[in-house]
Amino acid sequence: MREISLQLPHLRLAGQAWGEARLPPLLAIHGWLDNAASFDQLAPLLSSRFHIVAIDLPGHGRSEPRAAGSWYPFIDWPDDVYGAMRALGWERCTLLGHSLGGAIASVYAAAHPQQVERLLLIESLGPLTQSAESALQQLRRGYAQRAAYAAKSLRVFDTLEVAVDARRVANDLDEPAARALVERGLRQVDGGWSWSTDPRLTVATPIRHTEAQLQALLAGVEAPTLAILADPPTSYLPTAMMDGRAACIPDVRVLRMTGNHHLHTAHAQPLAEAILQFCGNG
Repeated sequence: MREISLQLPHLRLAGQAWGEARLPPLLAIHGWLDNAASFDQLAPLLSSRFHIVAIDLPGHGRSEPRAAGSWYPFIDWPDDVYGAMRALGWERCTLLGHSLGGAIASVYAAAHPQQVERLLLIESLGPLTQSAESALQQLRRGYAQRAAYAAKSLRVFDTLEVAVDARRVANDLDEPAARALVERGLRQVDGGWSWSTDPRLTVATPIRHTEAQLQALLAGVEAPTLAILADPPTSYLPTAMMDGRAACIPDVRVLRMTGNHHLHTAHAQPLAEAILQFCGNG
């Protein structure tokens, strides 16, 4: 694994890379409040097939936060992917995304079909949606939270081990996965260790697509798509909804795998095998 840094026009992204640069490029995008270390178990298993770059999204891990006065509405995330690809000099690549990262990758693949070779999704197939009737409530909630936001003091952990235990409990992770995320996502402060994550990430996005709007977007995904979902289903990714989304994508395969939301950490080996089989081993 190699540490990398990408300078975008508006901020700097940190990341990690695996595999030789001559191999087909793959950009990996982590989930909400995670970081590039989310792929520490999976990426080495794919590195003989791909040149993998996993970025820390803005405000996560070791990447810079958005500028003062900004926040993190969903629609801005795909532009960070565009910037990362430009900084890497990639015109086309495979996208791999977990959770929020998969939602970002899905929308990016629909918006820029010519740039996406394959779309690999883990516990994701588009972003969270809302009913038309709840749009006003969501709008008011987002703006109210933004108006009330003030730099809040984040929890300080006495030791790194305490933070690892807290992350294990919060996300039902095994110890190696929790440790990797924590070590990349902490900074030393007076009295111990605290998260480097930008607290503004917890402010609600003011606008979400309806399910019908999202399905119309997913119809624009041209890349061969593999969606790997947890069994039993995650509560906010119900089977009927995910099947409806999958039906909108012209070339898609849905695979359900026993495990929890972080399939790629607890079950990296079978997940890697499924990805390599889907992509072809040559």
